[in-house]
Amino acid sequence: MSKPRNLSTLSTVSTLYRTDQTRELDRIAIQDFGIPGFTLMQRAAQATFDAILNSYPDCKSVCVLCGAGNNGGDGYVIATLAIKAGLKTTLIQLGDVNAIQGDALLAKDVFIKAGGISAEFEETLLNADVIVDAILGTGLTRNVKDDWIGFFDAVNQSSAKKVAVDIPSGLSSDTGQILGACIKADLTVTYIGLKRGLFTGQARDQVGQLIFDNLGVPTSVYEQLSTKSNTHLIPENIITNTITPRPRCSHKGNFGSVLLIGGGEGMPGAIRLAAEACLRSGAGLVHVATHPSHAHYINATRPEMMVKGVEEPQELDELITKATTIVLGPGLGKSPWARQLFSHAINASQPIIMDADALNLLSEQPIKKDNWILTPHPKEASRLLQTTTKEIESDRFSSSKKMHCKYGGAIILKGAGTLISNGRETFVCTHGNPGMASGGMGDVLSGIIGALVAQGLDIFDAATVGVELHAHAADLAAENGEIGMLASDLFPHLRALLNNKLSAIH
Repeated sequence: MSKPRNLSTLSTVSTLYRTDQTRELDRIAIQDFGIPGFTLMQRAAQATFDAILNSYPDCKSVCVLCGAGNNGGDGYVIATLAIKAGLKTTLIQLGDVNAIQGDALLAKDVFIKAGGISAEFEETLLNADVIVDAILGTGLTRNVKDDWIGFFDAVNQSSAKKVAVDIPSGLSSDTGQILGACIKADLTVTYIGLKRGLFTGQARDQVGQLIFDNLGVPTSVYEQLSTKSNTHLIPENIITNTITPRPRCSHKGNFGSVLLIGGGEGMPGAIRLAAEACLRSGAGLVHVATHPSHAHYINATRPEMMVKGVEEPQELDELITKATTIVLGPGLGKSPWARQLFSHAINASQPIIMDADALNLLSEQPIKKDNWILTPHPKEASRLLQTTTKEIESDRFSSSKKMHCKYGGAIILKGAGTLISNGRETFVCTHGNPGMASGGMGDVLSGIIGALVAQGLDIFDAATVGVELHAHAADLAAENGEIGMLASDLFPHLRALLNNKLSAIH
């Protein structure tokens, strides 16, 4: 899914809303500010039709699929616009036609007066240039009816471009999960408020290109919302606003000392990647405490790392004393050696970035701390909450909040549309790509965040900036192709992003 930057308004729009909040925005605009509901429907339809013409200028035919609610009403107006523009237009009414009421019924009447005719579904009718999905909208809270699944499959198999009205039908606007079946859109046009379910979970495969239009709703409508949203997209400029040029008289002591603990016997790669990511993200000093079996060569190609082989947990004490922050877990394993180091290190007073097997060991003996960052992927999160991966993914926002309640600190729930939460506020990352599905990516992330904490960022800011750096660097690395991308391919792009010198690597 591309980042939604098609309209100029998005440069100032980053708040994400739950379904109940978007409904409240609609109500305020209509009842308190006097904007007729049908006017909003017309504006939504016009925005969608304009997007179709702009995105698919060769479009000669459209097939509009309408449900019985207001989403279907939008579809009727879109079909009317298509007729008036001279496009070959087919409209298929789904659901109970007798249930259409209010503004949607008015839209249907306008469509009929324009010469439009509703057709019964036949698969051949899907052979249009563009299919408009105006079936279910944001109100869906349970799985799509079984008898509709085959219809959704037929739509998805059509060679037509699919354009979703507000949200692809079958996708939860709250969680981003597919409710039984879903229309897979090439383009989604969403209105008034950005729905949080468009940006995480399974949404990344269903939404396609995303366009936002506020339909001319004034800013004061958003200010009247009784329950303010605490969920936002990570700001586009967060890196340049947070990472500023260094004073000319800087020295390494100004930028912190990171201690990375991990790399059990036979597993040196993860800690090696995390340590270099730490260096490449600006940490002044980087110490590695690892298993003695490979300590003598882990820094052979990166001598800037200071590596110590550790047999007993007490050998960590001197290193912990010198550290500004600690990264615990990359390649750690769950051996007796790993467990001893883990139990010793989590008592440190410095901020700790918890990754990989540190999270798995934490799930066995849960404790709560305010000054650490947990970086689980969904499987690790399921262990932390003693549930299933499916349950974690069913509502990633709720899962993040539960982990914060149980463990404290800042929580990074990795995945498509990574979430960063401190229990009060949540950010959603829209960068990132499937090329990141390779070993070592999480180790690089933990190293990046460790460096940012060492340089003075608080844990929530470091987690948020670190996720954005990591994902944005991965997108730059993927310009050469996603398949076969390595975690270490991010390093030159990290440095360019941190120094605002992207042109130097292009």
